[in-house]
Amino acid sequence: MAVLVSGAGTNLQALLDDPDVGPRVVLVVSSRAGAAALERAEARGVKAVVLDPGRYESREAHDDALLRLLEDEGIEFVLFAGYMRILSPVVLKPFQDRWLNVHPSLLPAFPGAHPVRDALESGARITGVTVHFVVEEVDQGPIVLQEAVPILPGDDEGTLHRRIQEVEHRLYPRAARLMAEGRLKVEGRRVHILGEDES
Repeated sequence: MAVLVSGAGTNLQALLDDPDVGPRVVLVVSSRAGAAALERAEARGVKAVVLDPGRYESREAHDDALLRLLEDEGIEFVLFAGYMRILSPVVLKPFQDRWLNVHPSLLPAFPGAHPVRDALESGARITGVTVHFVVEEVDQGPIVLQEAVPILPGDDEGTLHRRIQEVEHRLYPRAARLMAEGRLKVEGRRVHILGEDES
C-alpha cells in the first residue's frame, strides 16, 4: 500500500497504527517537503518520498512520475490521506477500484475542500465521514463506508473537525483492510462488502 499525504498525517498515523494495515504500508508520498506526515512515515521505517508538483512542467508529467514511482515500488493499493491535489486518469486508471479516499462529510453532501466549514455554515444538524473509491471526478467515487457525526449547538470548525477525525481514524483503516482482503466488490455506484452484506 502507498499513502499520499500533504499535511499533518493524522489519518496516515491511524493507518500505520492499525495492526493489519500498518505492515502493508510500504510507501508514503507527499506533495509538500515540509509535511509532518513524512516524519510519521520515517519514524515507522516506511519509505517517504516528496513529489513536488511545482517541479514538473505539467500535471501529466507529475502524474506520470507518480505512476512510475507506484509501479517501481510494486504498489497494489493506494490511499489518499489529506492529499491536496487532483490527479489525472494517467495515474488513477491503473488503480481503478484499488484507490481509496476519506472525506469529512456524508457525501454527496458537502464535497470539495472545505466540507466541515460548509456543513456548519449550512445549518446542517448532521455531517460525518465517507470512505469512497477514487475516480476522476472529485469526491464522486462509489461509497465504501459512512458514519454520521452530529453537529452540536456550540460547535465551531475546530471542535467539529476533531470529532470527525475520531471517526475517520476508526473507519479508514477498516476500509483499507477490507480492500486489501479483496472484500470490496464494486457494481456501478454500489460497493458490496463481501461477507457482510451478501443479500
